[in-house]
Amino acid sequence: MTPRTPLLPPTEQPRVILEHPDFYVVHKPALWLTHPVRARIEVPDLLSFMQAQTGESDLAPPHRLDRETSGAQLLTRDADAARTFFTLFKAHLVGKRYLAVVHGTPDWERRTLDAPLGDLGLGGANRVQIRQAVVPNGRPAITDFRVVDRRAGHALIEAYPRSGRLHQIRAHLSHLGLPMVGDKIYGRDPQAFLDFMETGQTPELTARLGLPRQALHAARIAFPWAGAQVVAEVPLAPDLQAYWDALPPD
Repeated sequence: MTPRTPLLPPTEQPRVILEHPDFYVVHKPALWLTHPVRARIEVPDLLSFMQAQTGESDLAPPHRLDRETSGAQLLTRDADAARTFFTLFKAHLVGKRYLAVVHGTPDWERRTLDAPLGDLGLGGANRVQIRQAVVPNGRPAITDFRVVDRRAGHALIEAYPRSGRLHQIRAHLSHLGLPMVGDKIYGRDPQAFLDFMETGQTPELTARLGLPRQALHAARIAFPWAGAQVVAEVPLAPDLQAYWDALPPD
């Protein structure tokens, strides 16, 4: 089902963080798709934007950020670079660091969660088909977490996924009792995603969630390239920084 009302328009445009002869690292703002998809509602996408800006039709994303996730997105500039990144990702040689704002203040500073993820399945309290959960027969999933700061019943958490499962960071944080601010599927409001599919992102829904999108940001990406280590960092997105700054300190 598609929302009957338009999605909220993005307030930022993508910007290049790092330009290399073989690839770009681009800041994908929240509410932009990584690449175009067929849908009833027109949603801007990073790939089409960058192809138009650069005139490079061969640009391609070797990985993908969710529409609501902001931060570092790679785009390869030719087929050779695309093949190399395919190998790097398959060998788990691309390291990523995410920042998430969550409800709750964990009593630990660092935590590694090794918990398999798979479809939760419809039934009981779950009415969202795509919801992932820690399940006995799931696919292996490991995430390292570190608490950066705590304030007013919230925490700012770094997440280092060692695997790339669907919704991995969000599902793992939910499993730890630390639902992400703004998350319609894994947040504190089990009705939020269903309401979103019916009405779109209304002001009332945003008020319930605290943000119009999930508070997840791809802050750093690192990988070997041509004998050197490439590191690109993207500061926390302005909307997430503003939400955090508005919380009173403990």
